[in-house]
Amino acid sequence: MIAFVTGTNTDVGKTVATAALVARARSRGARTVAVVKPVQTGVAPDEPGDLADVQRLAGPVHGVECARYPEPLAPDVAARRAAMPPLERAAAVAAITAAAAVNDVTLVEGAGGVLVRLADSGGDAGPLTLLDLAADLGAPVLVVVSPALGTLNHAELTVAAIRARGLTPAGLIVGSWPDHPDLAMRCNVDDLPRVTGVPLIGTLPEGAGSLPRDEFGAAAPQWFDPRWVPPPPGTAPTQTRQQTDSRPDEGVRS
Repeated sequence: MIAFVTGTNTDVGKTVATAALVARARSRGARTVAVVKPVQTGVAPDEPGDLADVQRLAGPVHGVECARYPEPLAPDVAARRAAMPPLERAAAVAAITAAAAVNDVTLVEGAGGVLVRLADSGGDAGPLTLLDLAADLGAPVLVVVSPALGTLNHAELTVAAIRARGLTPAGLIVGSWPDHPDLAMRCNVDDLPRVTGVPLIGTLPEGAGSLPRDEFGAAAPQWFDPRWVPPPPGTAPTQTRQQTDSRPDEGVRS
């Protein structure tokens, strides 16, 4: 199974959510899990990146990084400023396909949101985006969201872009739920599935990325709706507005 992990913006918790999905997949019987990072920015060649954070939290995974640029910028800008080759679409798809061939579950973590330019060119409409890679593989897309004010607009725009490419927005994940949510946050967890037509499948507690590995691995599967099963690659996007009851409760806000 291949699934893409994106966000409504940068710093919404994609990497921690990816690690939690690794733990959840293992709890559901996956023996081997791969995490592919098509583009990593903001780290030097010898520095740990997002894959290292996933392994720190979830334990060893088959990690694949296709391209890396030193400045913390959008990948196309970072590549251009570093005078380095841009990410190649075919190479990224080949890396994801190769990882999926030898692992039960393969998660592909994007950079920023779905329309962030991974390269200046190479996409179906010009610049290469995460949606181009997901479209090549017919894979579902999971969206990590903030619970804060403004998230409804960001989530609707992201889901609309995914559906416009004929892809499945398979679920929303709240990347950081505080111990004391405000009124907007409490309303948003009800309204996100309603306005997007996509179920809220998981809610990660604030500070989850600081947990020790054993504690993270034991707790992470409980942050997801136990009824959620990822759709297989190639599934057509749903137009229903059915909502699963995955609102945060006392068991989640740990």
